[in-house]
Amino acid sequence: MSAGLVTAVALLGALAGGAAPTVARRFTTARPPHATPDGPPVRPGTSPPTGRPRPGWTAVVGAAVGAVVLGGLAADRGADPALPALLLVAAVGLVLVPVDLACLRLPDPLVAAVAVGGGAGLVGAALVTGAADRLPPALAGAALSLTGYVVLALLPGSRLGFGDVKLAAALGLPLGWLGWPTLGLGLLLPHLLNGVAVLALLATRRVRRDTPLPFGPALLAGFWLAVLLG
Repeated sequence: MSAGLVTAVALLGALAGGAAPTVARRFTTARPPHATPDGPPVRPGTSPPTGRPRPGWTAVVGAAVGAVVLGGLAADRGADPALPALLLVAAVGLVLVPVDLACLRLPDPLVAAVAVGGGAGLVGAALVTGAADRLPPALAGAALSLTGYVVLALLPGSRLGFGDVKLAAALGLPLGWLGWPTLGLGLLLPHLLNGVAVLALLATRRVRRDTPLPFGPALLAGFWLAVLLG
């Protein structure tokens, strides 16, 4: 892909990221879950009592993240027919991150947009390229991600929610399309990234061991890195 087109996609990502906090507020008006007798837990990205994103996740931050995320995908994948599907998944992810940071939720309509939009984009790519044989691995990736995260969510003491499970399954679809190594990275990297983030937050005393934390941002960051590295 030419530098001009990569720049255009990055600008599109900046627009999407800049609008993401505004869109996210539509999904963060309810009282955060996991409330205690003393009120909602104090956690990064939460502003009691509504759970709306703190000013730290501003339109400027969203625009910068969006430019890097979408521009990076365009630079890496080039003229890949699956690029539109990947860009759509990433764009919805720009809204999911501030929502999950604010209220520990991954709303079903947004997760469904990842699954349906990404799946439709991959079907379109298969029709354009005649690579229908890549659809079964994509479905297998979604099924494997779903199964693995259901098991993790049901383990004693697990803090994974079923929103995380559904998002992992939706992300497994494009990861499976890109191949087994990419899928493997997409399954592993979120846990590594989340572990590093938790250790950093504990070391800086921003959270306690019992503080509930979102996993959606790690899932989406792991997906993005897996696409770039796979």
